Amino acid sequence: MRKIVAAVVVLVLAGAGGVVFWLLRGGGGEEADTAREHAEAFLAAWSPDPEAAQGEAAALTDDEEAAASLLESVSRNLASEGLTYETRPSEPVEGSEDRTVGYTLTHNLGEPLAEWSYETTMTLTPDPEADDAWLVRWEPAVLHPGLGDGQTLVKSVKEPERAPILAADGSELAGSGTVWNLSIWPAQLNEPETAYRAIDELDVGVDTAALADRVESSDPDQAVPVVAIRDEIYQPNRVELNSISGLQINEETWPLSYLAESVVGGVDRETGEGTSGLQARYQEQLAGLPQTSVVIADRTSGSAVETLVEAEGSRAGTPVQTTIDPEIQRAAEAALEGQEQGGSIAVVQPSTGNILALADTPDGFPRSAEGQYAPGSGFKVVTSAALLEQGLTSGSVLGCPKFSEVNGQSFHNQNEFELGPDTTLHEAFIRSCNTAFIENRDKFQDNTMEQTALAFGVGGVWDVGAATFDGSVPVSDSENDLAASLIGQARVQTSPLVMAAVAGTVLAGEFHQPVLVPEAVQERFEAPAALKESTVEQLRQMMRDTVTEGTASALRGIPGGPGAKTGTAEFATGEDGELSTHAWMIGFLADRDLAFAVLLEDGGSGGSHAGPVAADLLGAIS
Repeated sequence: MRKIVAAVVVLVLAGAGGVVFWLLRGGGGEEADTAREHAEAFLAAWSPDPEAAQGEAAALTDDEEAAASLLESVSRNLASEGLTYETRPSEPVEGSEDRTVGYTLTHNLGEPLAEWSYETTMTLTPDPEADDAWLVRWEPAVLHPGLGDGQTLVKSVKEPERAPILAADGSELAGSGTVWNLSIWPAQLNEPETAYRAIDELDVGVDTAALADRVESSDPDQAVPVVAIRDEIYQPNRVELNSISGLQINEETWPLSYLAESVVGGVDRETGEGTSGLQARYQEQLAGLPQTSVVIADRTSGSAVETLVEAEGSRAGTPVQTTIDPEIQRAAEAALEGQEQGGSIAVVQPSTGNILALADTPDGFPRSAEGQYAPGSGFKVVTSAALLEQGLTSGSVLGCPKFSEVNGQSFHNQNEFELGPDTTLHEAFIRSCNTAFIENRDKFQDNTMEQTALAFGVGGVWDVGAATFDGSVPVSDSENDLAASLIGQARVQTSPLVMAAVAGTVLAGEFHQPVLVPEAVQERFEAPAALKESTVEQLRQMMRDTVTEGTASALRGIPGGPGAKTGTAEFATGEDGELSTHAWMIGFLADRDLAFAVLLEDGGSGGSHAGPVAADLLGAIS
C-alpha cells in the first residue's frame, strides 16, 4: 500500500548560531510516490513472453541497450508462464537524489517449480531530461539480487536418461544406442563415385542417384544429410567410410528398438516422448521426471554459476519389463523376413499366458496384437469345441459335400473338394472341410459360437499391459450369418495373438489370458466356463493329426510334437466385392509349452503359404 508523507524540513545549524533550512528532494514527498510508480511501470512493462521484445521496459532505464538485452535473455531462458510483482514504498539514498524501491518478484515457471518468488531492489535516479520523472538505474541485480555482469537466469531442465524396455531375460528390446550420422561436404568430395558406392554397399535404403543430384545442387560448403546408421552397420565399414574425403561422420546417441519394433514403438528424438506402442503407453515410467532448477548462468559459456532453486520430485526412468523371449522373437522376425506380403506372428506360453513373441512385417502398426482379421478355418477349433461340448466325438459323422447352400448362398470347400457322406468330425477337421460344419448348423444356437469362443478368451476384455484387440464373435443374427461364422467368416474377427491363445487353450486345457507387461496387469480376464477335459483331449489329438495326416503337412518334420490348424479367410478387397484371402496357421509345440499363430495377408492359403513360415519359426526354436 502506498503512503504519501508531507515534505520534511530539516534545520541544520550553520556556523555560530546561523540557521539554514534544507528541503530534501523527495524526502518522503510526492517524488517518493512517483519513484515507486516508475518502478511499477518498469515491472509492468517487463514481459515474461520468451519471444517478446523488451523495448518498452528498457526505455524506462538509463541504459536501454543493456537492459533490453538482459530482459530478453531472462525471459527467453526462464520461459515463465506469468510474472507478478509487489512493491514497497521508495526510500531515499543518503547523500543523493536517488531513491530505492524494494519489491517481490514471482515467476510462474509451471510444474514442477510452480511459483518462484524472491526479493530484490532497484535504484531510481531523476531523469535529467524531464522534470519530476525517473529512470531505473540499470544493473543486472534489478532482475535478481544475485545477478552480476555477464550473467543471466536460466530454467534448467535435465532429462534423465530414458529407461529401456526389457525382454524376459533382462536384455534390451529398446534403449539408448549409438548411431553414426553421415553427411556430405560437397566442396571436399573429391571422389564422389567412391562415396556413393560405399553408401550403396551399406544397404540401408539410400537412393544414391538422388543423393548425387542433391549434392550437385547444394551449396558447396553446406552439409548434405545422407543417413544415420546403427553401430553394428558402421563398425564393419568404419575404415572405408572414414577414408572418403568429404564424407562427414558424427557419433550420436538415439533411442533405438532392437526387437519387436512394432510393439515396442517409437520415440520422438526432438521431444523425447514416446509416439507409439509401449514407448507411448509407459512414457512417464520410462522417461522419469526431469531435474528442474533455476540457475545463474554465464551468458557467454552457458555454464551454471549458482543454483537458486531446485524442484523436488525428480526421478530416473525405470525399465518396463516384458515377457518377450529374445530367442523366440528373433525366430519369429526371421521367419517373416523376405515375405513379399504383410505378415504377423504371435507366440504365447499356454501354461502362463506369457507372450513370447510379437512380430510384424512391415514394422509399424502392431497387427500381431491389434489387427482385426477373419480367422477363417483356424476358427474351426472353436466350432469343433462347440460340437464336442454337446456330446459329439471326433468320430461322429458330419459328412462333407462339395457345396452347402443356405438360403440361396452357396458355400464350398477350397478347390471345391468333397469327402463324402461318411466323413467324421476328425476327418473334416484335419482336411478343413467347410461344408461339414455348415451342414450341421442346426446343432448351434445363435449364441453358441459367442459362448464357446469365451472359453478360449475370444471376445473377452483382456488386461495385457499393452493395447490389444481381443476378438469379437457376435451373436448370429441370421442363418447365413451363423453358417459363415462356423468357418471363421461373417463378422468373426480376431488377431494373431487371439488365435495363438486359442491354440494355447487347447494345449494347456484351459484359457490363460496373454500377458506382455505383468507388473501393469491389474485383473486378468477369466473364461466364464471351462472346456471339458474330453473336449481339449480330442482337439489336441485332431490338431496333432492335422500335422501328420492333414493340411498342416509343412510341420511334419518339426520335432517336439507340433499340432496345428490351417485357415484361409476370404475378404473383400474393394468396392467391387472382389475377394482375396488371408493365410493362417495356428498351433502348438507340445514339448516347448508354446502356442503360435502365423498370418500372411492378402494372398495364399494356410497350408501352402502360412505353413512354411510356421515351419521356419518352429524349426528355429524346437
